[in-house]
Amino acid sequence: MNTEKSLFEPQGWPLKTLVLVFDETNALSLASVVDPMRAANRRAGKKLFDWSFATPGGGLARLTAGIQITGPGMFAAQPADLLISVASFNIQPQLSPRLITALRSHAHHAKGIAAVDGGAWALAQAGLLNGYAATAHWEDHAAFTAAFPEIDTRRSRYVIDRNRLTTGGAAPCLDMMLELISRRHGPALAARVASAFIYDPVRDGTAPQTQLPTATIARRDAKVAKAATLMSDTLDEPLPISQLAKRLNLSPRVLELRFQKALGTTPKSYYLALRLSEAQRLASETRDPVQDIAFATGFSSQATFARAFKAAHGQSVSDLRRARA
Repeated sequence: MNTEKSLFEPQGWPLKTLVLVFDETNALSLASVVDPMRAANRRAGKKLFDWSFATPGGGLARLTAGIQITGPGMFAAQPADLLISVASFNIQPQLSPRLITALRSHAHHAKGIAAVDGGAWALAQAGLLNGYAATAHWEDHAAFTAAFPEIDTRRSRYVIDRNRLTTGGAAPCLDMMLELISRRHGPALAARVASAFIYDPVRDGTAPQTQLPTATIARRDAKVAKAATLMSDTLDEPLPISQLAKRLNLSPRVLELRFQKALGTTPKSYYLALRLSEAQRLASETRDPVQDIAFATGFSSQATFARAFKAAHGQSVSDLRRARA
């Protein structure tokens, strides 16, 4: 790793940035990397960032929105000051030994390395996050932590640890890039870039990732928003509604009335819907056995889970998986 000049120390030339784009990356994650750099150049009236794209094996990377990105393979790409790995889905099959070797080679020349969403898996697999604090998308947190014990994995929205930058997804990536711009070129420019997107950053990187965005609910009823967060945090061991109400200093009846007013449903129904939504995600995106999915979403009986899942989604887990195969 080239440490002669800090990543956060502006030079008299643009920060050369190589963006590694994997197949099945979501477009918003990639835009959250590139557009802040573009806007910084425009607002500053000069080129502060100079970026290019690479793909794992060379050629096309197909984003989930149907957009295609073309670039050389990592093994053929020119070294850069900052390497940013951007990925979303099905990254493991793309992590070839040749790509891992290329990542390590690029890291040796770079001033800094960053990862967005699933991109952290590539850096971790190459050993480039060992001994650093980092984050990954909340869906991957448990698996990522278990797979890489040498990394201080946090549930933060984004983490900057020395010259390693990682973020859990597209929205916090925008905050992370604004932080990079602020550190290199000052908060005034970062504010002007944010204004270009009509965006007002309200959280720092240490704020935890949330499985359930509750800002809209909070505008209707702060207590209901807190209840929804508690529900989201306890999908595997659902709290009795009476205990949930007690934690909020409400009676069960008052909590039910506030839910009806804010969301048009009962706490029990809302809780069940959250659990079954998570069950659908696990059924779609993992190969976990049905029994494991049932336990992970708070069902002690596989039969009870199967009935609830089919009632909610119109098909069994097996049917859903066959349809998506």
